[in-house]
Amino acid sequence: MKAIVYTQYGPPDVLQLKEVEKPTPQANEVLIKIHAASVNAADWHVLKADPFIARFDAGLFKPKFPILGADIAGVVESIGAGVTQFKPGDEVYGDLSGCGWGGFAEYVTAPENVLALKPTNIPFTEAAAVPMAALTALQGLHDKGQIRAGQKVLINGASGGVGTFAVQIAKSFGTEVTAVCSTSKMDMVRSIGADNVIDYTKEDFTRKGQQYDLILAANGYHSIFAYRRALAPNGIYVTTGGTLSQIFQALLLGSLVSKFGNKKLYGVLAKPDPTDLGYMKDLIEAGKVTPVIDRCYPLAETAEAIRYVDAGHARGKVVITM
Repeated sequence: MKAIVYTQYGPPDVLQLKEVEKPTPQANEVLIKIHAASVNAADWHVLKADPFIARFDAGLFKPKFPILGADIAGVVESIGAGVTQFKPGDEVYGDLSGCGWGGFAEYVTAPENVLALKPTNIPFTEAAAVPMAALTALQGLHDKGQIRAGQKVLINGASGGVGTFAVQIAKSFGTEVTAVCSTSKMDMVRSIGADNVIDYTKEDFTRKGQQYDLILAANGYHSIFAYRRALAPNGIYVTTGGTLSQIFQALLLGSLVSKFGNKKLYGVLAKPDPTDLGYMKDLIEAGKVTPVIDRCYPLAETAEAIRYVDAGHARGKVVITM
């Protein structure tokens, strides 16, 4: 089979299209013929081993997993012993970041417990865009943010992969959503349901005086104290990642600041979860969430796709097609 392989950390130039052995499913695994995969910030973080702590999971001196790609959508081709949830021919999707990656290839094996049936009303290219980004948004809003109907919710970085899902998921809970993005992406963000849109190139929402019950920071930098200023009493701020300083502030300063007053500040590291994938399947099939796809690249151009995502200008998700 064809796969995008790398043997050393570095820029996208280290990625190579190669013929490698097609995997065989072991016990409790399925073999998936991949139709599409999507690119996440996590791919280039692991590719570059940036931040350095990524090496403790991905391999200290060289990559432990030679094929990147977490998000996949495809068809089950065969199953290993003990598999009970899926059968050959099932259309599935999932996040492989917790079980060896391998999505930038024509085939992959994965444990059945990281997969879910693909939404029936969207193509593989859209389904592949869902797992990591949508679950990051869902777990940030619901699990950490305790979202509920009637709240005023702000999504910072609303036009990216996580942000476009966050806007739609927040709307599905019956909230008033304010989206923050750049000028050129305002119309797109409105089209997916944002009630209000702030152009961050012209306005700083943390200094407007408006306060929000829940803020999800999917992108864009403000200090944790600026976010706190924009929170209503009993409000919650959640960051889904960003720069090392943003992660440090959320994980360390957030817990400290949260001890004083009634505003809570958290960081979230999303986890693959087939139950949450099932929840997203229901939302998508109900027409409440539609994946936003910026561009599709063929497998051979995976390096260029990662460069584009790394530049930070994508509207929604970037997808690799097989």
